[in-house]
Amino acid sequence: MPSPNPSPSSRPSREPALLLALCAVAVAVSARAPFDRTTWWLEVGPIFVGVPLLLATRRRFPLTPLLYRLLFVHALILALGGHYTYARVPLGEWIRAALDWERNPYDRIGHVAQGFIPAILTREILLRTSPLVRGRWLAFLCVCVCLAFSAFYELLEWWAALAGGEGAEDFLGTQGDVWDTQWDMALALGGAALSLVLLSRLHDRQLARLAAQGS
Repeated sequence: MPSPNPSPSSRPSREPALLLALCAVAVAVSARAPFDRTTWWLEVGPIFVGVPLLLATRRRFPLTPLLYRLLFVHALILALGGHYTYARVPLGEWIRAALDWERNPYDRIGHVAQGFIPAILTREILLRTSPLVRGRWLAFLCVCVCLAFSAFYELLEWWAALAGGEGAEDFLGTQGDVWDTQWDMALALGGAALSLVLLSRLHDRQLARLAAQGS
């Protein structure tokens, strides 16, 4: 017979709901008078795809707290970039001025995150749904998935440019750099590798705790 007073560790966490509410607020603020409405939809589109998927699978496939937090941070990055466009985000302008750089680096930050955060998402899915175990092959495949996703996103940007012509410049965010596509993929690759080095042990502990809660 289950205990009438479950321990705090066995109770469902309210954190995912809180992060969802904060994400909704961020998207609502981002949607108010963005620099370009079409660019806003293109930039924040992944949020409108990812959130319904998380809600639909939250009971049968809850994620680790680490991953929920990372996805929330990624949503904030997208919402901020969508509101201003990546080449005009004030945070990037401050960094550019402080370091005397020629371009707003917020786009670079976004592409590091494009590898850093999906690396943990990929790792969690592979460890929980495939025969893969922790080790070099897991890390290699996680990095490969992130690089493939980054390349696919560059294809999406190319298709958007073909469809939108000059109007797609804000979505592309190249800022005149002919090597922007290569930089984007390289930064996503580096972000994925860095994420696995820094977060794998923490992720393993949270996966073990999640498995214990479900047993």
